[in-house]
Amino acid sequence: MALKIGSGAAAPPFMVMDVIAAANDRQAALPPGAPHVIRMEVGQPGTGAPAGSVAAAQAALRSGHPLGYTEAFGLRSLRQRIAAHAASWYGLDLPIERIAVAVGASGAFPLAFLAAFDAGDRIALAAPFYPPYVNILTALGMTPVILPAGRETRFQPSLAMLRQLDPPPDGLIVASPANPAGTMLHPNELAAIARWCHHNGVRLISDEIYHGLNYDSPIASAAQYSDSAIVVNSFSKYFSMTGWRVGWMVLPPDLTRPVERLAQNLFISAPHIAQIAAEAAFDCHDELQANVARYRRSRDHLLAALPAAGFTRLSPAEGAFYLFADIADRSNDSAGFCARMLAEAGVAASPGLDFDHARGNRFVRFSYCGPEADMREAAKRLGTWR
Repeated sequence: MALKIGSGAAAPPFMVMDVIAAANDRQAALPPGAPHVIRMEVGQPGTGAPAGSVAAAQAALRSGHPLGYTEAFGLRSLRQRIAAHAASWYGLDLPIERIAVAVGASGAFPLAFLAAFDAGDRIALAAPFYPPYVNILTALGMTPVILPAGRETRFQPSLAMLRQLDPPPDGLIVASPANPAGTMLHPNELAAIARWCHHNGVRLISDEIYHGLNYDSPIASAAQYSDSAIVVNSFSKYFSMTGWRVGWMVLPPDLTRPVERLAQNLFISAPHIAQIAAEAAFDCHDELQANVARYRRSRDHLLAALPAAGFTRLSPAEGAFYLFADIADRSNDSAGFCARMLAEAGVAASPGLDFDHARGNRFVRFSYCGPEADMREAAKRLGTWR
């Protein structure tokens, strides 16, 4: 007799993980001395955790102090540092009761969705989007409402799009800077959207994990404009701590206890050692800013070189470390295009189908957070590849 499999198990794969596997296979098959595969498929900083974070973790391990469960919302000392960070970057005065340390942003999103919504609720988001938003919502029985966005709005949602939704959705997810487009909601735009959501009873979830990785436009937090918004942030991107799996949330007062109860049951707490390392990261400003300067140099070089290599339609690269390239003049099959680019040029990139199910066949995402020399070599290889 066949046993039941839950509907949540039908969530589609995160396709970039398949590209990572293909790039790994390609690299392993290369003969000694052959040019290596250049990795532009994954949004993982090429640097590791800042030196101060590593030192703090090493000291904690040597101390013999037991590393166990923390409070579900994390170490109070870390939450205090996050509150100080919010005051420094955004001018916010947040009580630590509204700050929840999470098992990365990936652990924060299910907590936010479960606390704020019910199965069947409609949650809007612009396409292109970070794939797990839709996949998690769908696995939880919620309904993503996709708002196709283009260059005219910098691939971001607009008030005009939201006002066309009748009835208004139960929630809205925004990301600034955004994955995959690398574009931003400017402060006045984010403020207007946050106020519209609050006025219309729409729960706003703001993904701010790429804050700090902005180059020409200022950042703003949804928490500056709305006490009802949920903010998700992470130590993975600006702080370069992907493998440590630690992030945080700024919660509205009405959701602090519901999220805490869910966190207690689903995760208990983020790893203690990772929280110690994350707290130390706030003292590593110079090292982290050097990383941002490197990303900026890679971005500037690629913006100059890729059009000459045939990638003439690129998203405005305002933040994060991504370029979203429209390849419709070269291919209508982004998955096949990326497979050929990997095989023939040794450059791994992500097909747009992961980020936009309707139009992604004509887009490719390049990540430029790898070593600076690799980004220059990628531009050189692509300049001679057609």
